[in-house]
Amino acid sequence: MTAELAANLGHIEGNEHTKITVYAATGLDWVREHRETLQDRLREHGAILLRGMPADLAVFNQVTEEIGGSLLTYTERSTPRSAVSGNIYTSTEYPAAESIPMHNENSYSAHWPDRLFFLCDTAAETGGATPIADSRAMYRLLPSDLRERFAGGVTYTRAFREGLGLTWQEAFQTDDRQVVEDYCTGNGQTYEWTDEGLRTRHVRPSFVEEPHTGATVWFNQSNLFHVSSLGEEVSEALLELYPEEDLPRNAFFADGSPIPRADLVTIKAAYDEVSYAFPWQPGDIMVINNMLMAHGREPFTGKRRILVAMT
Repeated sequence: MTAELAANLGHIEGNEHTKITVYAATGLDWVREHRETLQDRLREHGAILLRGMPADLAVFNQVTEEIGGSLLTYTERSTPRSAVSGNIYTSTEYPAAESIPMHNENSYSAHWPDRLFFLCDTAAETGGATPIADSRAMYRLLPSDLRERFAGGVTYTRAFREGLGLTWQEAFQTDDRQVVEDYCTGNGQTYEWTDEGLRTRHVRPSFVEEPHTGATVWFNQSNLFHVSSLGEEVSEALLELYPEEDLPRNAFFADGSPIPRADLVTIKAAYDEVSYAFPWQPGDIMVINNMLMAHGREPFTGKRRILVAMT
């Protein structure tokens, strides 16, 4: 079967802003046969769903390598997750009742994965979808004056300590301070060791040009890093306990000035309009182009196990 015919077998789901191509994949041999088509779809459209695959870790590992190449380690971590096998991890381990805001993986970092792979091992009883949102549509929909305010980029600040968020050892996966210092210096971050741990600060772009399509994409985690993402009650409690420079993470404009809550509300509303979610089925493998698609997580009940790999 030709790659062109394989492309016709996929059907499009989504909304006017965000679309995903769903394929009835019959196994690893099918993926190998149609690898070029799947890669082209990711480069141009940003998301594919392979439905009908076994919920098998070894198969998942092979699919990721066939489509994306060598798997990456999860470095400069901002969320808790556990290694399952090699460089395959659990999805972010946040409480089931909480949402995870839309974001492009590691867009706060100088280095980010090109492709993200999600395997549904166990679907939640209710909820638990992994919504996606087209980053090109996000950029187009956001008001021009908001884009202007973000034009200089986003300042990300983090404070690592025991008992609140990740420790620096967990985030950087090392106990060696020199390794952390070298990483920060090499990735444009300032750092300061404190009695409680470590503070870091750096600026990254708010929007960038995606190299294959040439499209401008909204590509940052200002909405997720900002203290307000924790909810009004939690954020107010943290601000009563700690000065802003000692919050586990926060986001500002490039010049260090505060991001107005109204801008964050506008960003969330745009994500709500753009995003598309589907119910997971065991064995589903979703692959997204990290620059073209943001993703998040909906609250859920029951057991849920989604595994993640990055290339």
